[in-house]
Amino acid sequence: MKTHTAATGSTMPTAVYLLALSLFAMGSAEFLMGGILPMIAADLTISLPTAGTLISAFAVGALIGGPPFAILAMRWPKRATLFASQVAFIVATAVSLLTAGYWSILIARFAMGLAYACFWSVAAATAVQVSPAGKHAKALSIVVSGLTAAMVLGGPAGTLISDVTGWRGGFWAVVAVTVISAIAGWLAIPKTSNEGVEEPDLKTELRAMKRPVLWVAYATTMTTTAAYMGIFGYVAALLLDVSGLSVEWLPAVLTLFGVGAFIGLSIGGRTADKHQFATLVVGIIGLIVISAAIALLASSLWATVLLVFVLGIAGFLLNPAVWGRVYVIAPDAPMLAGATNSSAFQAGLTIAPLLAGLPIGLGMGLPAVGWVGVAIGVVSLGLALLDRQLSHTSASAAPATNIAEPSA
Repeated sequence: MKTHTAATGSTMPTAVYLLALSLFAMGSAEFLMGGILPMIAADLTISLPTAGTLISAFAVGALIGGPPFAILAMRWPKRATLFASQVAFIVATAVSLLTAGYWSILIARFAMGLAYACFWSVAAATAVQVSPAGKHAKALSIVVSGLTAAMVLGGPAGTLISDVTGWRGGFWAVVAVTVISAIAGWLAIPKTSNEGVEEPDLKTELRAMKRPVLWVAYATTMTTTAAYMGIFGYVAALLLDVSGLSVEWLPAVLTLFGVGAFIGLSIGGRTADKHQFATLVVGIIGLIVISAAIALLASSLWATVLLVFVLGIAGFLLNPAVWGRVYVIAPDAPMLAGATNSSAFQAGLTIAPLLAGLPIGLGMGLPAVGWVGVAIGVVSLGLALLDRQLSHTSASAAPATNIAEPSA
């Protein structure tokens, strides 16, 4: 794989943090929509469900764009590809803001998702390649923290801006931050070196994608994401309607989830490199226990507030492990393996509200979303255990496959 020289020592390169900033900016465009759908529906004179398809358009673009762009970008210079994908995102976002028709905005949102997927495809591999040896999971946790910040800070902040300026104002703020991060990234990310580095090989990457254990890891990424995001999607309604939280305190509690998420990422980023499997299992078991507690204790305000906090810790504790796992299984396919994992993450975000909403639609009440989290968590734990078993079997049968055994 053609790469630039990785960082030496233990200092994390500035480029890793700028990749996180870029994901914060671009990811905010995904999470901003939920808070301003009524404004968009009124402005475009469309129904609320129709406005909701604008969220789906972005998600579908991000979901399907990762693997194809990873293949296309294998021989492209990483710095130029990252910059070009950000420029494409900026242009598509501007088009969505300057046009007034539903269909043109829908197409522009889909293009935004594709550009976002292209950036993700290259950013994850770049973070791994520029980070010091033994710090890959930490580098990934820093990059993923940009997406976490988009969810718990960028989305709400953009909604606040839109409340003051109109729904387009929040997205213009996204454009501004993306421009800044694109220029900074161009200056900070070194050019790809062609000397003494193996060319990327599509056949090698596609061969790696045939490993069954890799697809188990993707399923783990999807289900763990769905387990905590399904609950988070309904946590505001749960707090207000069941726990009795005053509406003015809702932003503070949601911010508390974000604090927990950053704590979880910080811990997981430090433990996942040496204890990948243990970090993964501890996070999943935490999700199962917390989800059950939410289902049982939702009527208690203080208990639910505390559980929202620890849900953020558990959910994002395991993120560095699920992201780092694919690079352990397929070190010979950093572009395609990482891009497909990004699509698995997007798939988890997509199915989370659908699965969590099933018991609500059946009249079981909002606390039932906790039991959905339990069920998905149990499936995730089974997948993690299957991953471990397949890894042991593969390592014993064919030690040369480069599938590393996860640390216990």
